[in-house]
Amino acid sequence: MSEIQRTPDRDAEENMGLGIVAYILFFIPLLAGKDSPFARYHANQGLLLLILGIIVAIFGSIPIIGTFIIGPIGSLFVLALFILGIVNAVQKKRKPLPVIGGIQIIK
Repeated sequence: MSEIQRTPDRDAEENMGLGIVAYILFFIPLLAGKDSPFARYHANQGLLLLILGIIVAIFGSIPIIGTFIIGPIGSLFVLALFILGIVNAVQKKRKPLPVIGGIQIIK
């Protein structure tokens, strides 16, 4: 797993709000902070969470095993990653989320 990357104070300070919003609506930081590496990093993490949430929802719709096992456990996992991502943004860290954080879609 990669190390925590500290973001230059000015970029993180100016774009911390965009980092937080990235976990709710990943595309907003891409439009508002397109030149900010901090905002783009957290937008990527937000997009990965969205994709993971969709995958959990699809597998969670499978009768019996999906409804009672995959859906609830997967949803709690996505929620935990969501909270962890927001905490990282508030602390001005570029720390990858567990399991999915190493994937880079937005450069």
